[in-house]
Amino acid sequence: MNGRKGRLGPVLLSVGLLTLAAIAAVPLYYIVVSTFKTPVEMSQSPLGLPLSPTLDAYKDVFATTPVVQSFVNTAIVTAFGVGIQVVVGSLAAYGMILRRGRFTAIVGSLLMVAFVIPAQATLIPLYQMEAKVGLVDTLAGLVVMYLGGAVFCYFLIVGYMRKPPQELFEAARIDGSGPLRTYWTIVLPLVRPIMATVVVFQTMWVWNDFLYPNVFISSSDNRTIVLQVYNAVGQFTTNWPAFMTLTVIALIPVVVFFIFCQRWIVAGLAAGSVKG
Repeated sequence: MNGRKGRLGPVLLSVGLLTLAAIAAVPLYYIVVSTFKTPVEMSQSPLGLPLSPTLDAYKDVFATTPVVQSFVNTAIVTAFGVGIQVVVGSLAAYGMILRRGRFTAIVGSLLMVAFVIPAQATLIPLYQMEAKVGLVDTLAGLVVMYLGGAVFCYFLIVGYMRKPPQELFEAARIDGSGPLRTYWTIVLPLVRPIMATVVVFQTMWVWNDFLYPNVFISSSDNRTIVLQVYNAVGQFTTNWPAFMTLTVIALIPVVVFFIFCQRWIVAGLAAGSVKG
């Protein structure tokens, strides 16, 4: 009897998880299928498969919207924003571990306070600061806005950096290795799993972010792909074929990236949860 219950438990768990996954997949299915329908068919049969699939929505979007330019803008902002975030966050975590003391404790507390302040509360002063230096409506200014994510990177990495024994750093110093060389040759290889996890999380955030581009970008040449999706929503009407199609186009790189990097996410979280 106990053996039967033991076998039944994993089956019920699998069924429950598959049911939840199917429910979560319904919106994605609806969006993807709708891009291959005509507007009339989209309204008459929202969840049904297209009777005669068509690529007219994709042709119209690429003909009327600067999708390629928006993709390039998003890729530039994501690459530079995430790259600088990870470098700054990891160096800050390394500095905290290397020089523990009252000063670093105070800085860590200040970073904690900065981390809990919502981004919406700082938009007006940040906009004023960027306007004074001419960074509003520029990709460089948008990258600067995302550098605040380095605090999140710091908090994820600093706990992981406490795992290696301090004697390892002392041995490197005795051998003549400077702080930067120790960081590059010893610290980075040890924290590679959590670094990969941080890169994946921050990439998905920057690529999908709507708040900062909507506030700091106004010209059509600098729009990100998420802003192009929002551009399909008018004041009184919504271009649903364009909206659905642009949403799919914006989601494809993120989904592919997440699937490709999923093993590194699991490895980083699993390694970070083990003590000793």
